[in-house]
Amino acid sequence: MPVKIEPMAAKSVFDPPAYSQAIKVTGAETIVFISGQVDYDAQGKPGHPGDFAAQARATYAALKAQVEAAGGTLANVVKLTTYLTDIRHRTELVPIREQFFGKKAPASTLVGVTALAMPGWQIEVEAIAVI
Repeated sequence: MPVKIEPMAAKSVFDPPAYSQAIKVTGAETIVFISGQVDYDAQGKPGHPGDFAAQARATYAALKAQVEAAGGTLANVVKLTTYLTDIRHRTELVPIREQFFGKKAPASTLVGVTALAMPGWQIEVEAIAVI
């Protein structure tokens, strides 16, 4: 049976336009848990200092690379958890995320945090994919 990934929402719960309340997966053989991805420069330091949009694009590109290395595509991502050091970047994040996931992202959680592992990182994204 091929993997089937379906966005869903309980009828009694609001279904927002920007992400899925839940994802139902049937027929999966492989589950990939992807650690928090960030924007590294060539020396392993935070890339694009002070440029949230560039960091977000690089972070999603790293996430895409991890999923592809496991044999999938971003369509196989069923859950995202995003950490922002400044929650005001939320509105800037949505169109960048749409470039990678389209108008309706997978099941998602967005969390504002005071800091990430290295000063300079503004965004970190972890994911679960089924292939």
